[in-house]
Amino acid sequence: MRRIGLLVASLLVVLPVTANTTAVARLKDVATLRGIPSEPLIGYGLVVGLNKTGDRRQTIFPAQTLAAMLERFGVAAPGATMKIENVAAVMVTAELGPFIQAGGRLDVLASSVGDARSLQGGTLLPTPLHRTDGTVVALAQGPLSLGGFGAGNEGASVAVNHLTVGRVPNGGLVQVSRQTALPALERIAFALRDPDFVSATHVAEAINAELGSNSAVVEDAGTVTVTVPAASRTALAAFVARLEPLSVTVDQTARVVINERTGTVVLGGDVRLGPAAVAHGSLSVHINTELQVSQPLPYSRGETAIVPQSEVKVEERDMKLIELQAGTTLAEVVRALNDLGATPRDIIAIMQALKASGALLAEIVIL
Repeated sequence: MRRIGLLVASLLVVLPVTANTTAVARLKDVATLRGIPSEPLIGYGLVVGLNKTGDRRQTIFPAQTLAAMLERFGVAAPGATMKIENVAAVMVTAELGPFIQAGGRLDVLASSVGDARSLQGGTLLPTPLHRTDGTVVALAQGPLSLGGFGAGNEGASVAVNHLTVGRVPNGGLVQVSRQTALPALERIAFALRDPDFVSATHVAEAINAELGSNSAVVEDAGTVTVTVPAASRTALAAFVARLEPLSVTVDQTARVVINERTGTVVLGGDVRLGPAAVAHGSLSVHINTELQVSQPLPYSRGETAIVPQSEVKVEERDMKLIELQAGTTLAEVVRALNDLGATPRDIIAIMQALKASGALLAEIVIL
């Protein structure tokens, strides 16, 4: 009998098609109307329908929650005697947008808070979502989408991506209406999603071209203030709808986005490197355990015993040194890393090391 643990990582590298530093987008895609913020929501719930990958007996609060829920349905089941391998306790989070009203839908994220091995195939039971003041504003439920899978048993297992966090697209149903009617205002402000002085200047130029000079003023890197014409102050929603489709030129920031949970690396088109040398090696350790039976001699009054025999094998690939010249472009970076034999998981570590050394001329965003 052999016991082999196997982990398979599903990794993805997303590369841009072009290396332009600017892009043309609509105003509504790069900025939002300032004044009505989004609200974070949180709740505690249960995921059911798991295939014996849920919380174990030592995690007591899922059993208590399930027992309280069953009691409301007229089922008396003491939590201390329940076996809950198909149930997992999760924290559910979402974001309530500024203009979402009753009946609107939210994407929700369910994260395991116990010792569940996987939420694959699970369904989130109806879970109240609260504001920070405790007010319930939405209900979340539905099947989870993990973006990965796991399979196996106690002897061998395979896992792809992170299995204890899942999303429920449109799984949150808003229960209350927000008071978001726009009052009559003389000035409104647009907040850029990615603050940048160059982009803010381009936004102001596009609005001034539509409304006339000096209508829009750049307050800072993330705010553009617009003077509302007198005729539009009583119909502010129509005025904002007039501005939102305007085409604006957005300056792109050199950025590397890393999601270590899913193994995704997204490299912006303007990512460049200073002079650097990269060495990368891979050390792999293989451990195989074979259980052998030790049989005593006849009439020796000994006992039969199972003796594990382990074989440890260590392999290290040859290291390569890749030299990167100053001003190296994205395409050259990717080509060099491919020559190095780096996987997306390796690229995550290499990018972080290059940023720490000061050679990577880009911002790193870790999700």
